[in-house]
Amino acid sequence: MSISTIYPELSLPTADIAIVGLGPGDVGDIPLGVWQLLHSGRPVILRTRRHPCVDALGQVADLQSCDDLYEQHDAFADVYAAVVTRVLAAATIGPVVYAVPGHPWVGEATTGALLAGAQETGLTVHVSGGASFVDVAGTALGLDPMEGCQIVDGMLLAARHHPPLDISLPALVGQVYSRQVASDVKLTLLNAYPAEQPVTLIHAAGTPAQHTRIISLHELDRGDGFDHLTSLFIPAQRPGGSFNDLQELIAHLRAPEGCPWDQEQTLESLREFLLAECCEVLEAIDNEDDEHIAEELGDVLGIVAMIVQVAAEEGRFQMADAIRASVEKLTRRHPHVFDVTNVPDMDGLYSQWDAIKAQERADKGQKPKGALDGVPASLPALEKARGLQSKAEKAGLLKRGEVAAENPALAALLPPGSSDEELGHLLWQLTALAKSRGLQAEAALRTYAVRFRERAG
Repeated sequence: MSISTIYPELSLPTADIAIVGLGPGDVGDIPLGVWQLLHSGRPVILRTRRHPCVDALGQVADLQSCDDLYEQHDAFADVYAAVVTRVLAAATIGPVVYAVPGHPWVGEATTGALLAGAQETGLTVHVSGGASFVDVAGTALGLDPMEGCQIVDGMLLAARHHPPLDISLPALVGQVYSRQVASDVKLTLLNAYPAEQPVTLIHAAGTPAQHTRIISLHELDRGDGFDHLTSLFIPAQRPGGSFNDLQELIAHLRAPEGCPWDQEQTLESLREFLLAECCEVLEAIDNEDDEHIAEELGDVLGIVAMIVQVAAEEGRFQMADAIRASVEKLTRRHPHVFDVTNVPDMDGLYSQWDAIKAQERADKGQKPKGALDGVPASLPALEKARGLQSKAEKAGLLKRGEVAAENPALAALLPPGSSDEELGHLLWQLTALAKSRGLQAEAALRTYAVRFRERAG
């Protein structure tokens, strides 16, 4: 007796391609409608036979798989493209059922590609499925994904240099199918999480073989037993460690129930605080005090978040605008990393950098920058002078008498091989000499830098 006889109200979809999910692993998790499609007499194409419930499907009239395509191609993208081509070709002959592990819309690259291909060829598609690895992993962990759990594909995470995760929220990583993937995932996660971060490996969730193991992140790739049913869970870190936490706090301080001082701040008033905090960072770096550096960088980020919050409230821009502008600019200015451009040496790199910046200005309708442009006027005088000298040397604008290395009297004061301390001592003496003459060294150098720029420019 067929299922349609027992449940006559169930009707088969008439689509050319029925994409169905086999669930997380236990045959009992396959929905009734999916089971009916699998036993409808239509050809059934499995993306892979490597699924615990395949052997329990019973009599299927025409069951075939795409496992041979994994042997023919090295890259998963090529495998999936070949799978899509095979299913589309079969559907032109007659209706087919295409079965994938889990749920067709969770971690399944072929679903979207099939829909796109079917639309181009005029074929219709029906998608149905039950539980995914997220459901059974959540059950195994006692986790409610609605509480902010992040879900990411292990292969995508393995290909990154930094994880696209908020560390203040839990994360579930699927398809950690091999030790190599686990190793690459670990390296990516270590860019945001400490080596001792506890993580949980979940094997065969939702099946009788289910088991979990808690280890430290640095141990992730030290064992075996990885397969296509292996997932990884990363619990949330102590609150307060993500930029989202910081911006939420700043937004709260600026809210009506927040702090009167924070509510009064403007972009203009925050300017001096940003400069002061940057100087604090530089001092901490000079002292080689890691804890202090981290603390002062946090203060800088706090001011950045405050500036963005004020701007967002005034409808000027949001954090995403600032970050996106930086990402796009850095990508655009590194074609030798993100494109096929070949830069033979550092001189070529600098020339390329200048050319790209010049093109950016032209695209914005701005005048070309002069040889000495691009040194912020607000820099401390010493740094401003160094920046101007670097640009002037590159443009050939420094005269012989203005190059310290070619001035015998100055060169004698700081011979080759001198240390930072000796340079500092010389600058200290010059500052003291200026003080004894009633002059301000900072103001004097800044004035000279301005005049040099006017003469050379």
